[in-house]
Amino acid sequence: MEIQGHTFLILGGAGQVGKAVSRRLLYHRPSHLIIASIDQASAEATAALLANEAPDGTKISACWGNIFVRWEYKDMRWEEMLADEGIRSQLLSDLLEPLVGERKEDILKNATLSRFVRQYEPDGIIDCINTATAFAYQNIYASSHELLDAMRDVDAEKHLAVAEQHVLRTYIPHLVRHIQVLNEVMKFQGEHWQGVRLYLKVGTSGTGGMGLNIPYTHGEEKPSSMLLSKSALAGAHSLLMFLLARTPPTRKVVKEIKPTAAIGWAQIGYGPIRRRGRPIELYDCPPEEAYPLAAALADGDFGAPTGEVLENVYVDTGENGLFALQEFSTITSLNQMEYVTPEEIAHYIVMEIQGGNTGFDVISALDQSVLGPTYRAGVLREGALARMRHLEQEHDVESIAFEILGPPRLSKLLFEAHLLKLISDDSMARVQSMTPEELSVAAFERLKEDARLRSQILSIGIAILTPDGEKLMRGPQIKADNADDGWVDLTPANMAHWQQRIRQIQERTHAELLADGGQYSSRFYRVFVDPATGDVKDHIVPGDLAGWIFTYEERGMRVKS
Repeated sequence: MEIQGHTFLILGGAGQVGKAVSRRLLYHRPSHLIIASIDQASAEATAALLANEAPDGTKISACWGNIFVRWEYKDMRWEEMLADEGIRSQLLSDLLEPLVGERKEDILKNATLSRFVRQYEPDGIIDCINTATAFAYQNIYASSHELLDAMRDVDAEKHLAVAEQHVLRTYIPHLVRHIQVLNEVMKFQGEHWQGVRLYLKVGTSGTGGMGLNIPYTHGEEKPSSMLLSKSALAGAHSLLMFLLARTPPTRKVVKEIKPTAAIGWAQIGYGPIRRRGRPIELYDCPPEEAYPLAAALADGDFGAPTGEVLENVYVDTGENGLFALQEFSTITSLNQMEYVTPEEIAHYIVMEIQGGNTGFDVISALDQSVLGPTYRAGVLREGALARMRHLEQEHDVESIAFEILGPPRLSKLLFEAHLLKLISDDSMARVQSMTPEELSVAAFERLKEDARLRSQILSIGIAILTPDGEKLMRGPQIKADNADDGWVDLTPANMAHWQQRIRQIQERTHAELLADGGQYSSRFYRVFVDPATGDVKDHIVPGDLAGWIFTYEERGMRVKS
Protein backbone atom coordinates (compact mmCIF):
# COMPACT_ATOMS: atom_id res chain seq x y z
CA MET A 1 0.00 0.00 0.00
CA GLU A 2 1.27 3.47 -0.84
CA ILE A 3 1.83 5.69 2.21
CA GLN A 4 2.23 9.06 0.51
CA GLY A 5 -1.02 10.96 0.31
CA HIS A 6 -2.95 8.53 2.51
CA THR A 7 -4.48 8.75 5.98
CA PHE A 8 -3.43 6.55 8.91
CA LEU A 9 -5.02 6.15 12.33
CA ILE A 10 -2.43 5.17 14.95
CA LEU A 11 -4.12 3.47 17.90
CA GLY A 12 -1.92 3.71 20.97
CA GLY A 13 -0.12 6.46 19.12
CA ALA A 14 1.28 8.12 22.26
CA GLY A 15 3.22 5.00 23.28
CA GLN A 16 6.81 4.40 22.34
CA VAL A 17 5.96 2.07 19.43
CA GLY A 18 3.17 4.37 18.24
CA LYS A 19 5.53 7.34 18.19
CA ALA A 20 8.22 5.37 16.36
CA VAL A 21 5.69 4.17 13.76
CA SER A 22 4.39 7.71 13.26
CA ARG A 23 7.88 9.10 12.78
CA ARG A 24 8.67 6.38 10.25
CA LEU A 25 5.47 7.08 8.36
CA LEU A 26 6.31 10.79 8.20
CA TYR A 27 9.33 9.99 6.01
CA HIS A 28 6.84 8.87 3.34
CA ARG A 29 4.65 11.99 3.49
CA PRO A 30 1.17 10.72 4.43
CA SER A 31 -1.61 13.24 4.02
CA HIS A 32 -2.90 12.81 7.57
CA LEU A 33 -1.78 11.06 10.76
CA ILE A 34 -4.28 10.69 13.59
CA ILE A 35 -2.76 9.97 17.00
CA ALA A 36 -5.20 8.10 19.22
CA SER A 37 -4.41 7.60 22.89
CA ILE A 38 -6.27 6.65 26.04
CA ASP A 39 -6.17 10.22 27.41
CA GLN A 40 -6.35 13.71 25.96
CA ALA A 41 -3.06 14.98 27.43
CA SER A 42 -0.86 12.26 25.91
CA ALA A 43 -2.68 12.35 22.56
CA GLU A 44 -2.35 16.11 22.18
CA ALA A 45 1.25 16.20 23.45
CA THR A 46 2.30 13.50 20.97
CA ALA A 47 0.44 15.19 18.12
CA ALA A 48 2.17 18.49 18.92
CA LEU A 49 5.56 16.76 19.04
CA LEU A 50 5.01 15.08 15.67
CA ALA A 51 3.61 18.26 14.10
CA ASN A 52 7.02 19.85 14.62
CA GLU A 53 8.62 16.99 12.68
CA ALA A 54 5.99 16.58 9.97
CA PRO A 55 6.74 17.54 6.35
CA ASP A 56 4.70 20.19 4.61
CA GLY A 57 1.31 18.88 3.56
CA THR A 58 1.00 16.30 6.33
CA LYS A 59 -1.73 17.02 8.86
CA ILE A 60 -1.45 15.72 12.43
CA SER A 61 -4.57 15.26 14.57
CA ALA A 62 -5.25 13.89 18.04
CA CYS A 63 -8.15 11.85 19.40
CA TRP A 64 -8.48 10.05 22.68
CA GLY A 65 -10.50 7.64 24.76
CA ASN A 66 -11.02 3.95 25.45
CA ILE A 67 -11.74 2.36 22.06
CA PHE A 68 -13.32 -0.71 23.66
CA VAL A 69 -16.38 1.09 25.06
CA ARG A 70 -19.10 3.34 23.69
CA TRP A 71 -18.43 7.03 23.05
CA GLU A 72 -20.04 8.52 26.16
CA TYR A 73 -17.84 6.39 28.45
CA LYS A 74 -14.56 6.71 26.57
CA ASP A 75 -12.95 9.13 29.06
CA MET A 76 -13.97 7.26 32.21
CA ARG A 77 -11.71 4.98 34.21
CA TRP A 78 -12.70 1.33 34.14
CA GLU A 79 -13.31 1.16 37.88
CA GLU A 80 -15.63 4.18 37.62
CA MET A 81 -17.70 2.39 35.01
CA LEU A 82 -17.87 -0.81 37.05
CA ALA A 83 -19.08 1.11 40.11
CA ASP A 84 -22.04 2.70 38.30
CA GLU A 85 -25.11 0.43 38.07
CA GLY A 86 -26.55 2.14 34.98
CA ILE A 87 -23.26 2.10 33.09
CA ARG A 88 -22.69 -1.55 34.03
CA SER A 89 -26.06 -2.42 32.54
CA GLN A 90 -25.21 -0.66 29.28
CA LEU A 91 -21.74 -2.23 29.12
CA LEU A 92 -23.20 -5.71 29.63
CA SER A 93 -25.71 -5.10 26.86
CA ASP A 94 -22.99 -3.86 24.50
CA LEU A 95 -20.81 -6.84 25.37
CA LEU A 96 -23.25 -9.75 25.42
CA GLU A 97 -26.16 -8.95 23.10
CA PRO A 98 -25.95 -10.50 19.60
CA LEU A 99 -24.56 -8.09 17.01
CA VAL A 100 -27.67 -8.11 14.82
CA GLY A 101 -30.49 -5.80 13.81
CA GLU A 102 -31.07 -2.62 15.76
CA ARG A 103 -28.56 -3.59 18.47
CA LYS A 104 -25.88 -3.90 15.82
CA GLU A 105 -26.68 -0.46 14.46
CA ASP A 106 -26.69 1.04 17.95
CA ILE A 107 -23.35 -0.53 18.92
CA LEU A 108 -21.64 0.44 15.66
CA LYS A 109 -23.01 3.96 15.81
CA ASN A 110 -21.76 4.52 19.36
CA ALA A 111 -18.57 2.47 19.58
CA THR A 112 -15.55 4.74 20.11
CA LEU A 113 -13.47 2.91 17.51
CA SER A 114 -16.30 3.24 15.02
CA ARG A 115 -16.60 6.97 15.73
CA PHE A 116 -12.87 7.49 15.15
CA VAL A 117 -12.98 5.65 11.82
CA ARG A 118 -16.10 7.44 10.58
CA GLN A 119 -14.71 10.83 11.60
CA TYR A 120 -11.25 10.52 10.09
CA GLU A 121 -11.82 7.98 7.27
CA PRO A 122 -8.37 6.36 7.47
CA ASP A 123 -6.92 4.26 4.68
CA GLY A 124 -4.96 2.26 7.22
CA ILE A 125 -5.10 1.51 10.94
CA ILE A 126 -1.90 0.76 12.86
CA ASP A 127 -2.92 -0.72 16.22
CA CYS A 128 -0.16 -0.33 18.84
CA ILE A 129 -2.43 -0.94 21.84
CA ASN A 130 -1.43 -3.89 24.00
CA THR A 131 -4.93 -5.32 23.85
CA ALA A 132 -4.07 -8.52 25.69
CA THR A 133 -2.74 -6.55 28.65
CA ALA A 134 -5.73 -4.21 28.66
CA PHE A 135 -8.16 -7.11 28.99
CA ALA A 136 -6.17 -9.72 30.93
CA TYR A 137 -5.09 -7.35 33.70
CA GLN A 138 -8.71 -6.99 34.75
CA ASN A 139 -7.62 -9.96 36.91
CA ILE A 140 -10.46 -12.42 36.53
CA TYR A 141 -8.93 -14.56 39.27
CA ALA A 142 -9.37 -11.92 41.96
CA SER A 143 -12.82 -11.17 40.54
CA SER A 144 -13.77 -14.85 40.78
CA HIS A 145 -12.83 -14.96 44.45
CA GLU A 146 -14.82 -11.78 45.05
CA LEU A 147 -17.85 -13.29 43.31
CA LEU A 148 -17.64 -16.52 45.31
CA ASP A 149 -17.36 -14.57 48.56
CA ALA A 150 -20.39 -12.45 47.62
CA MET A 151 -22.46 -15.57 46.90
CA ARG A 152 -21.99 -16.61 50.54
CA ASP A 153 -23.57 -13.31 51.60
CA VAL A 154 -27.32 -12.97 52.09
CA ASP A 155 -27.48 -9.59 50.34
CA ALA A 156 -29.02 -10.35 46.92
CA GLU A 157 -28.35 -6.82 45.64
CA LYS A 158 -24.68 -7.27 46.40
CA HIS A 159 -24.74 -10.59 44.52
CA LEU A 160 -25.99 -8.91 41.36
CA ALA A 161 -23.48 -6.04 41.47
CA VAL A 162 -20.50 -8.35 42.02
CA ALA A 163 -21.74 -10.77 39.35
CA GLU A 164 -22.10 -7.94 36.82
CA GLN A 165 -18.62 -6.66 37.62
CA HIS A 166 -17.21 -10.18 37.26
CA VAL A 167 -18.83 -10.69 33.86
CA LEU A 168 -17.45 -7.36 32.69
CA ARG A 169 -13.96 -8.50 33.66
CA THR A 170 -14.12 -11.70 31.60
CA TYR A 171 -11.66 -11.53 28.72
CA ILE A 172 -13.05 -13.40 25.76
CA PRO A 173 -16.36 -11.52 25.31
CA HIS A 174 -14.44 -8.22 25.21
CA LEU A 175 -11.98 -9.54 22.63
CA VAL A 176 -14.68 -11.14 20.49
CA ARG A 177 -16.84 -8.01 20.49
CA HIS A 178 -13.78 -5.88 19.62
CA ILE A 179 -13.05 -8.07 16.58
CA GLN A 180 -16.73 -8.06 15.56
CA VAL A 181 -16.81 -4.27 15.68
CA LEU A 182 -13.49 -4.06 13.83
CA ASN A 183 -14.83 -6.34 11.10
CA GLU A 184 -17.85 -4.09 10.60
CA VAL A 185 -15.73 -0.93 10.79
CA MET A 186 -13.54 -2.22 7.96
CA LYS A 187 -16.63 -2.39 5.74
CA PHE A 188 -17.36 1.33 6.08
CA GLN A 189 -17.05 3.44 2.94
CA GLY A 190 -17.69 7.10 2.17
CA GLU A 191 -18.44 9.20 -0.86
CA HIS A 192 -14.75 9.88 -1.46
CA TRP A 193 -13.30 7.15 0.74
CA GLN A 194 -12.92 3.48 -0.18
CA GLY A 195 -12.74 2.36 3.43
CA VAL A 196 -9.98 0.94 5.60
CA ARG A 197 -7.65 -1.01 3.34
CA LEU A 198 -5.09 -2.08 5.94
CA TYR A 199 -5.19 -3.13 9.58
CA LEU A 200 -1.80 -3.84 11.10
CA LYS A 201 -1.57 -4.98 14.71
CA VAL A 202 1.46 -4.76 16.96
CA GLY A 203 0.81 -7.78 19.16
CA THR A 204 2.49 -9.46 22.09
CA SER A 205 3.49 -12.92 23.26
CA GLY A 206 2.77 -11.87 26.85
CA THR A 207 6.12 -13.03 28.20
CA GLY A 208 8.63 -11.02 26.19
CA GLY A 209 9.52 -14.13 24.21
CA MET A 210 10.32 -16.22 27.28
CA GLY A 211 8.57 -19.44 28.25
CA LEU A 212 6.72 -20.73 31.29
CA ASN A 213 9.97 -20.38 33.22
CA ILE A 214 9.89 -16.57 32.93
CA PRO A 215 11.29 -15.04 36.16
CA TYR A 216 9.40 -11.74 35.72
CA THR A 217 5.88 -12.43 36.88
CA HIS A 218 2.95 -11.09 38.89
CA GLY A 219 2.82 -12.88 42.23
CA GLU A 220 4.16 -16.02 43.81
CA GLU A 221 3.30 -18.28 40.85
CA LYS A 222 5.94 -18.63 38.13
CA PRO A 223 4.43 -17.66 35.83
CA SER A 224 1.32 -16.16 37.35
CA SER A 225 -2.11 -17.15 36.11
CA MET A 226 -2.76 -13.54 35.15
CA LEU A 227 0.38 -13.43 33.01
CA LEU A 228 -0.56 -16.70 31.30
CA SER A 229 -4.04 -15.26 30.71
CA LYS A 230 -2.40 -12.37 28.89
CA SER A 231 -0.47 -14.81 26.68
CA ALA A 232 -3.60 -16.87 26.06
CA LEU A 233 -5.51 -13.76 25.07
CA ALA A 234 -2.68 -12.62 22.80
CA GLY A 235 -2.85 -15.97 21.01
CA ALA A 236 -6.63 -15.81 20.73
CA HIS A 237 -6.30 -12.30 19.30
CA SER A 238 -3.91 -13.55 16.62
CA LEU A 239 -6.29 -16.36 15.63
CA LEU A 240 -9.23 -13.97 15.42
CA MET A 241 -7.19 -11.69 13.15
CA PHE A 242 -6.26 -14.79 11.12
CA LEU A 243 -10.00 -15.25 10.57
CA LEU A 244 -10.48 -11.54 9.88
CA ALA A 245 -7.87 -11.81 7.13
CA ARG A 246 -9.97 -14.59 5.56
CA THR A 247 -13.18 -12.55 5.60
CA PRO A 248 -14.49 -10.70 2.53
CA PRO A 249 -14.09 -8.07 1.21
CA THR A 250 -10.69 -9.35 0.16
CA ARG A 251 -9.45 -5.85 -0.71
CA LYS A 252 -8.45 -5.34 2.93
CA VAL A 253 -5.10 -6.46 4.31
CA VAL A 254 -4.73 -7.75 7.88
CA LYS A 255 -1.26 -8.20 9.38
CA GLU A 256 0.32 -8.62 12.79
CA ILE A 257 3.87 -8.11 13.98
CA LYS A 258 4.44 -9.68 17.37
CA PRO A 259 7.62 -8.52 19.18
CA THR A 260 8.98 -11.25 21.47
CA ALA A 261 11.43 -9.25 23.56
CA ALA A 262 11.30 -6.31 25.93
CA ILE A 263 10.63 -3.10 23.99
CA GLY A 264 12.82 -0.15 24.92
CA TRP A 265 13.26 2.56 25.35
CA ALA A 266 11.38 5.87 25.30
CA GLN A 267 13.55 7.99 27.62
CA ILE A 268 16.48 7.89 30.03
CA GLY A 269 16.53 10.45 32.83
CA TYR A 270 16.54 11.32 36.48
CA GLY A 271 13.54 12.35 38.52
CA PRO A 272 10.53 11.12 40.51
CA ILE A 273 9.82 7.41 40.06
CA ARG A 274 6.14 6.92 39.31
CA ARG A 275 4.06 3.78 39.68
CA ARG A 276 0.68 3.89 37.89
CA GLY A 277 1.19 7.61 37.38
CA ARG A 278 1.89 8.43 41.04
CA PRO A 279 5.27 9.18 42.64
CA ILE A 280 6.45 6.50 45.09
CA GLU A 281 6.34 7.98 48.56
CA LEU A 282 9.31 7.30 50.84
CA TYR A 283 8.86 5.61 54.22
CA ASP A 284 11.35 4.76 56.95
CA CYS A 285 11.59 2.27 59.80
CA PRO A 286 14.75 2.76 61.92
CA PRO A 287 16.27 -0.44 63.41
CA GLU A 288 15.28 0.53 66.92
CA GLU A 289 11.63 0.69 65.81
CA ALA A 290 11.58 -2.71 64.12
CA TYR A 291 8.34 -4.65 64.66
CA PRO A 292 8.13 -8.11 66.21
CA LEU A 293 7.89 -10.66 63.43
CA ALA A 294 4.32 -11.74 64.16
CA ALA A 295 3.13 -8.14 64.39
CA ALA A 296 4.98 -7.13 61.24
CA LEU A 297 3.20 -9.83 59.22
CA ALA A 298 -0.25 -8.91 60.50
CA ASP A 299 -2.54 -6.31 58.93
CA GLY A 300 -1.89 -2.68 59.80
CA ASP A 301 -0.08 0.52 58.86
CA PHE A 302 3.70 0.32 59.02
CA GLY A 303 6.63 2.63 58.43
CA ALA A 304 6.80 6.38 58.88
CA PRO A 305 6.35 8.65 55.86
CA THR A 306 9.34 10.93 55.25
CA GLY A 307 7.34 13.45 53.22
CA GLU A 308 9.59 12.87 50.20
CA VAL A 309 9.24 10.84 47.02
CA LEU A 310 11.65 8.42 45.41
CA GLU A 311 13.90 10.08 42.82
CA ASN A 312 16.52 8.21 40.84
CA VAL A 313 17.99 7.40 37.44
CA TYR A 314 15.51 5.51 35.26
CA VAL A 315 14.84 4.16 31.80
CA ASP A 316 11.27 4.60 30.58
CA THR A 317 10.11 1.37 28.87
CA GLY A 318 6.67 2.66 27.94
CA GLU A 319 3.76 0.52 29.11
CA ASN A 320 6.05 -1.55 31.36
CA GLY A 321 6.96 1.57 33.32
CA LEU A 322 10.24 2.86 34.72
CA PHE A 323 13.19 0.52 35.31
CA ALA A 324 16.26 1.17 37.39
CA LEU A 325 19.64 0.76 35.73
CA GLN A 326 20.25 -2.69 37.22
CA GLU A 327 16.69 -3.85 36.50
CA PHE A 328 17.18 -2.85 32.88
CA SER A 329 20.57 -4.54 32.89
CA THR A 330 19.02 -7.77 34.19
CA ILE A 331 16.02 -7.99 31.88
CA THR A 332 18.06 -7.19 28.74
CA SER A 333 21.00 -9.43 29.60
CA LEU A 334 21.86 -12.42 27.41
CA ASN A 335 19.36 -15.29 27.77
CA GLN A 336 16.80 -13.12 29.55
CA MET A 337 14.11 -11.13 27.70
CA GLU A 338 16.78 -9.13 25.87
CA TYR A 339 15.14 -6.32 23.91
CA VAL A 340 14.12 -4.77 20.62
CA THR A 341 13.81 -1.06 19.87
CA PRO A 342 10.59 0.66 18.82
CA GLU A 343 12.37 1.98 15.71
CA GLU A 344 13.08 -1.56 14.48
CA ILE A 345 9.44 -2.49 14.96
CA ALA A 346 8.40 0.65 13.08
CA HIS A 347 10.82 -0.16 10.25
CA TYR A 348 9.26 -3.59 9.72
CA ILE A 349 5.73 -2.19 10.02
CA VAL A 350 6.36 0.29 7.22
CA MET A 351 7.95 -2.45 5.09
CA GLU A 352 4.82 -4.56 5.51
CA ILE A 353 2.54 -1.61 4.72
CA GLN A 354 4.44 -1.06 1.49
CA GLY A 355 4.09 -4.71 0.51
CA GLY A 356 7.50 -5.91 1.58
CA ASN A 357 8.01 -9.39 2.98
CA THR A 358 9.74 -8.99 6.34
CA GLY A 359 9.11 -12.55 7.49
CA PHE A 360 7.62 -11.16 10.70
CA ASP A 361 3.93 -11.05 9.77
CA VAL A 362 2.22 -13.53 12.10
CA ILE A 363 -0.91 -13.80 9.93
CA SER A 364 1.13 -14.72 6.87
CA ALA A 365 3.10 -17.23 8.96
CA LEU A 366 -0.15 -18.84 10.12
CA ASP A 367 -1.38 -18.96 6.54
CA GLN A 368 1.76 -20.85 5.54
CA SER A 369 1.77 -23.26 8.48
CA VAL A 370 -1.88 -24.26 8.90
CA LEU A 371 -3.08 -27.45 7.22
CA GLY A 372 -5.82 -26.63 4.75
CA PRO A 373 -7.94 -28.72 2.36
CA THR A 374 -6.08 -31.56 0.66
CA TYR A 375 -6.19 -33.31 -2.70
CA ARG A 376 -6.62 -36.68 -0.99
CA ALA A 377 -9.69 -35.46 0.90
CA GLY A 378 -11.15 -34.10 -2.33
CA VAL A 379 -10.76 -37.44 -4.06
CA LEU A 380 -12.23 -39.35 -1.12
CA ARG A 381 -15.18 -36.94 -0.88
CA GLU A 382 -16.75 -38.32 -4.06
CA GLY A 383 -16.58 -41.85 -2.70
CA ALA A 384 -18.09 -40.77 0.63
CA LEU A 385 -21.00 -39.02 -1.09
CA ALA A 386 -21.57 -42.02 -3.38
CA ARG A 387 -21.62 -44.41 -0.41
CA MET A 388 -24.14 -42.26 1.45
CA ARG A 389 -26.38 -42.05 -1.65
CA HIS A 390 -26.25 -45.84 -1.93
CA LEU A 391 -27.28 -46.22 1.72
CA GLU A 392 -30.13 -43.77 1.17
CA GLN A 393 -31.52 -46.06 -1.53
CA GLU A 394 -30.88 -49.21 0.47
CA HIS A 395 -32.80 -47.91 3.49
CA ASP A 396 -35.38 -45.85 1.56
CA VAL A 397 -34.60 -42.56 3.34
CA GLU A 398 -33.55 -39.03 2.41
CA SER A 399 -30.52 -37.78 4.38
CA ILE A 400 -31.08 -34.01 4.34
CA ALA A 401 -30.29 -32.36 7.70
CA PHE A 402 -30.17 -33.24 11.40
CA GLU A 403 -29.63 -29.68 12.78
CA ILE A 404 -26.44 -30.78 14.54
CA LEU A 405 -24.08 -28.94 12.18
CA GLY A 406 -26.15 -25.74 12.36
CA PRO A 407 -27.25 -23.07 11.94
CA PRO A 408 -31.01 -23.76 11.62
CA ARG A 409 -30.90 -21.62 8.47
CA LEU A 410 -28.83 -24.34 6.80
CA SER A 411 -31.38 -27.03 7.68
CA LYS A 412 -34.19 -24.77 6.43
CA LEU A 413 -32.45 -24.17 3.09
CA LEU A 414 -31.64 -27.85 2.61
CA PHE A 415 -35.20 -29.00 3.25
CA GLU A 416 -36.65 -26.25 1.03
CA ALA A 417 -34.32 -27.29 -1.80
CA HIS A 418 -35.23 -30.93 -1.20
CA LEU A 419 -38.92 -30.07 -1.48
CA LEU A 420 -38.27 -28.29 -4.79
CA LYS A 421 -36.47 -31.41 -5.98
CA LEU A 422 -39.44 -33.61 -5.03
CA ILE A 423 -42.19 -31.46 -6.58
CA SER A 424 -40.29 -30.74 -9.82
CA ASP A 425 -39.17 -34.27 -10.66
CA ASP A 426 -35.59 -33.15 -9.90
CA SER A 427 -35.58 -30.47 -12.60
CA MET A 428 -34.45 -26.86 -12.28
CA ALA A 429 -36.21 -26.12 -15.55
CA ARG A 430 -39.45 -27.46 -14.12
CA VAL A 431 -39.05 -25.20 -11.02
CA GLN A 432 -38.63 -22.23 -13.33
CA SER A 433 -41.66 -23.13 -15.43
CA MET A 434 -44.06 -23.15 -12.46
CA THR A 435 -45.45 -20.01 -10.84
CA PRO A 436 -44.48 -19.23 -7.24
CA GLU A 437 -48.05 -19.96 -6.20
CA GLU A 438 -47.95 -23.37 -7.91
CA LEU A 439 -44.67 -24.22 -6.19
CA SER A 440 -46.07 -23.13 -2.84
CA VAL A 441 -49.20 -25.26 -3.16
CA ALA A 442 -47.26 -28.28 -4.47
CA ALA A 443 -44.75 -28.13 -1.63
CA PHE A 444 -47.54 -27.83 0.94
CA GLU A 445 -49.42 -30.79 -0.56
CA ARG A 446 -46.26 -32.89 -0.54
CA LEU A 447 -45.68 -32.20 3.14
CA LYS A 448 -49.33 -32.96 3.95
CA GLU A 449 -48.99 -36.36 2.26
CA ASP A 450 -45.45 -37.21 3.42
CA ALA A 451 -45.71 -37.63 7.20
CA ARG A 452 -42.21 -39.09 7.47
CA LEU A 453 -40.55 -36.08 5.82
CA ARG A 454 -42.73 -33.66 7.79
CA SER A 455 -41.84 -35.43 11.04
CA GLN A 456 -38.10 -35.28 10.28
CA ILE A 457 -38.27 -31.53 9.74
CA LEU A 458 -40.33 -30.78 12.85
CA SER A 459 -38.43 -33.18 15.12
CA ILE A 460 -35.05 -31.50 14.62
CA GLY A 461 -36.47 -28.10 15.63
CA ILE A 462 -37.35 -26.65 12.21
CA ALA A 463 -40.86 -25.22 11.95
CA ILE A 464 -42.90 -25.12 8.73
CA LEU A 465 -44.66 -21.91 7.66
CA THR A 466 -47.86 -22.51 5.69
CA PRO A 467 -48.35 -20.90 2.24
CA ASP A 468 -50.63 -18.18 3.64
CA GLY A 469 -47.89 -17.16 6.10
CA GLU A 470 -50.38 -17.30 8.98
CA LYS A 471 -49.85 -20.76 10.52
CA LEU A 472 -46.86 -22.70 11.76
CA MET A 473 -46.36 -26.44 12.02
CA ARG A 474 -43.87 -27.17 14.79
CA GLY A 475 -42.64 -29.82 17.20
CA PRO A 476 -41.68 -29.55 20.87
CA GLN A 477 -38.52 -27.61 20.02
CA ILE A 478 -38.14 -24.69 17.63
CA LYS A 479 -34.63 -23.46 16.75
CA ALA A 480 -35.52 -20.08 15.20
CA ASP A 481 -38.07 -17.36 15.77
CA ASN A 482 -38.53 -16.30 12.13
CA ALA A 483 -38.77 -17.82 8.67
CA ASP A 484 -35.50 -16.43 7.34
CA ASP A 485 -33.39 -17.88 10.15
CA GLY A 486 -34.86 -21.33 10.37
CA TRP A 487 -38.38 -22.15 9.20
CA VAL A 488 -39.23 -24.08 6.07
CA ASP A 489 -41.05 -21.27 4.30
CA LEU A 490 -43.82 -22.38 1.92
CA THR A 491 -45.03 -18.89 0.99
CA PRO A 492 -45.08 -17.87 -2.69
CA ALA A 493 -42.66 -15.04 -1.92
CA ASN A 494 -40.03 -17.52 -0.75
CA MET A 495 -40.64 -19.75 -3.77
CA ALA A 496 -40.06 -16.73 -6.02
CA HIS A 497 -36.78 -16.15 -4.17
CA TRP A 498 -35.71 -19.73 -4.95
CA GLN A 499 -36.58 -19.25 -8.60
CA GLN A 500 -34.44 -16.12 -8.67
CA ARG A 501 -31.51 -18.04 -7.13
CA ILE A 502 -31.78 -20.88 -9.62
CA ARG A 503 -31.99 -18.41 -12.50
CA GLN A 504 -28.84 -16.63 -11.26
CA ILE A 505 -26.98 -19.92 -10.93
CA GLN A 506 -27.94 -21.08 -14.41
CA GLU A 507 -27.20 -17.73 -16.06
CA ARG A 508 -23.84 -17.45 -14.32
CA THR A 509 -22.87 -21.03 -15.21
CA HIS A 510 -23.99 -20.60 -18.82
CA ALA A 511 -21.99 -17.36 -19.13
CA GLU A 512 -18.88 -19.12 -17.81
CA LEU A 513 -19.30 -21.96 -20.31
CA LEU A 514 -19.57 -19.45 -23.15
CA ALA A 515 -16.50 -17.58 -21.92
CA ASP A 516 -14.61 -20.88 -21.81
CA GLY A 517 -15.41 -21.56 -25.45
CA GLY A 518 -16.11 -25.26 -24.97
CA GLN A 519 -12.58 -25.98 -23.73
CA TYR A 520 -13.64 -27.26 -20.29
CA SER A 521 -10.55 -25.60 -18.80
CA SER A 522 -9.68 -25.12 -15.12
CA ARG A 523 -10.66 -21.46 -15.34
CA PHE A 524 -14.06 -21.81 -13.66
CA TYR A 525 -15.66 -23.78 -10.85
CA ARG A 526 -18.07 -26.33 -12.33
CA VAL A 527 -20.35 -27.27 -9.47
CA PHE A 528 -23.42 -26.78 -11.68
CA VAL A 529 -21.99 -28.30 -14.86
CA ASP A 530 -22.74 -31.90 -15.92
CA PRO A 531 -19.24 -33.37 -16.50
CA ALA A 532 -20.64 -35.93 -18.96
CA THR A 533 -22.24 -33.43 -21.34
CA GLY A 534 -20.46 -30.20 -20.40
CA ASP A 535 -23.85 -28.50 -20.17
CA VAL A 536 -25.52 -26.69 -17.27
CA LYS A 537 -26.95 -29.22 -14.82
CA ASP A 538 -30.71 -29.47 -14.62
CA HIS A 539 -31.04 -31.72 -11.57
CA ILE A 540 -31.18 -30.37 -8.03
CA VAL A 541 -28.57 -31.12 -5.36
CA PRO A 542 -29.66 -29.39 -2.12
CA GLY A 543 -26.13 -29.28 -0.68
CA ASP A 544 -24.78 -27.57 -3.80
CA LEU A 545 -27.58 -25.00 -3.74
CA ALA A 546 -27.04 -24.24 -0.03
CA GLY A 547 -23.29 -23.96 -0.64
CA TRP A 548 -23.93 -21.44 -3.43
CA ILE A 549 -26.26 -19.40 -1.19
CA PHE A 550 -23.70 -19.27 1.62
CA THR A 551 -20.88 -18.44 -0.79
CA TYR A 552 -22.45 -15.83 -3.06
CA GLU A 553 -25.71 -14.63 -1.53
CA GLU A 554 -24.42 -14.42 2.05
CA ARG A 555 -20.76 -13.82 1.18
CA GLY A 556 -19.69 -16.65 3.48
CA MET A 557 -17.01 -17.80 1.09
CA ARG A 558 -13.61 -19.23 1.97
CA VAL A 559 -11.09 -16.82 0.47
CA LYS A 560 -7.91 -18.78 1.22
CA SER A 561 -7.32 -22.45 0.50
